[in-house]
Amino acid sequence: MAIAIILGLIVVVSILFHLLAPWHLTPAASNWGSIDTTLFITLVICGVFFIAIVGFMVVAIIRFRHREGRRARYEPESRKLELWLIVATSIGIIGMLAPGLVVYSDFVQVPKDAYPLEVVAQQWQWAFRFPGQDGQLGRADVKWVDAGNPLGLDPDDPLGQDDVLIRSNEVRLPLDRPVKVLLRSKDVLHNFYIPQIRGKMDMVPGMVSHFWFTPTVAGQYEILCAEFCGVGHFNMRGMMRVEPVQAFDQWLAAQPTFAQTLASAGKSDQGGLAEKGRQLAETHGCRACHSQDGSESLGPGWQDLYGREEKMADGSSVKVDEAYLRESILDPRAKLVQGFPPVMVPYTFTQDELAALVAFIQSLSAAGQSAQGASGAGGDAVGQGQRLAQSLGCLACHSLDGSKGVGPSWQGLYGHRVTLADGSQVEADDAYLEESVRAPAAKLVQGFAPVMPAFTPSDQELAALIAFIKSRANPDATNQEQAP
Repeated sequence: MAIAIILGLIVVVSILFHLLAPWHLTPAASNWGSIDTTLFITLVICGVFFIAIVGFMVVAIIRFRHREGRRARYEPESRKLELWLIVATSIGIIGMLAPGLVVYSDFVQVPKDAYPLEVVAQQWQWAFRFPGQDGQLGRADVKWVDAGNPLGLDPDDPLGQDDVLIRSNEVRLPLDRPVKVLLRSKDVLHNFYIPQIRGKMDMVPGMVSHFWFTPTVAGQYEILCAEFCGVGHFNMRGMMRVEPVQAFDQWLAAQPTFAQTLASAGKSDQGGLAEKGRQLAETHGCRACHSQDGSESLGPGWQDLYGREEKMADGSSVKVDEAYLRESILDPRAKLVQGFPPVMVPYTFTQDELAALVAFIQSLSAAGQSAQGASGAGGDAVGQGQRLAQSLGCLACHSLDGSKGVGPSWQGLYGHRVTLADGSQVEADDAYLEESVRAPAAKLVQGFAPVMPAFTPSDQELAALIAFIKSRANPDATNQEQAP
């Protein structure tokens, strides 16, 4: 009897937990409310069978419990019961499968006026591509992937020259406009998932999968990888921002095309980088708050800013160097300058864009021009190394700002001593970096898992990677135990 009471309580508590629990689906931010309806139908059917089965167990325990003088009657089969079970379970299975098949059919039947968006996955980062003025995406394949072409677009395809590339984990979409999502993976199995959009689809290497949706609510939505894709799976996140069409068109017009990316990959002079930074500053409205001629403005003026001491709101002083500028762009409230209000919003520029903006600010001061001249000789190698790091996925594991990742940060690494897994220490010099790239398991760093695969770059590519890592060294930082 006690067992029957316990089973009954399980049913009652399960129902109450579902009705009173705070964990429910967030409101859908797309046209796929039918997916929620399908899930609800499945939940109701499973709940009905759960209550029926446990209820039958309770009745059976009470009615057929052991009693003195009563013996069980042997009944090997019951056609009536079997027929009832066949009908009931068939209806339940059809009720669970049919709505899902109907919704999935709609999920992959893309409207003709849908706007194409390609999503490219790579351990452990996202990249995106929009069509240009011609409205068509160019050909792409892994055979065309290299340091200057990380998405693998066909450089000889005229349809791809005006394709817009978003080489960061953040993408924007227009509100109330159907979007066809094309999914492609460069390495292993991934899954593109945005919970509020109710969009989810596997990304299989060697093929292009797809689905579509119409974003109906403006806002920011997290992009997740819902398929275990390696040790850095937890860190494979992105952001999708839905905004009005006018704002989206303005943002898209400021993004580089494939042809521009190829051209910039061929440029090596610092002046070209500074010019790109000037264009970015104009596009994003930086000049509205930061003057470039020494006049007063809402934010600190950029003329002669690089290299000088700035007094912070808390009374401390900070030297304006590359690290400070990058931090101030990505997180303006981290170090507030005295006398200026905290009105600047954070920006999510790519590493290339950050480098261009810093180069432009440097060009507006004598100290910055000297720094550019000193680094000009190595500009080619650093730029090539950065592009290699992006195309190979190094930056998905090794941060450039000191934050913790799957692998240790590259900021402040070069020239510092690192502690290895066996307790010994080694200096992070050229020889150590070269060995760590080609044979990562040779000297495992303490506190980090041996998950990095071995790479076989050419001598020139290896030199470029090392030059880029060198460029992230911070001579003012205290020794930190890090390694690639």
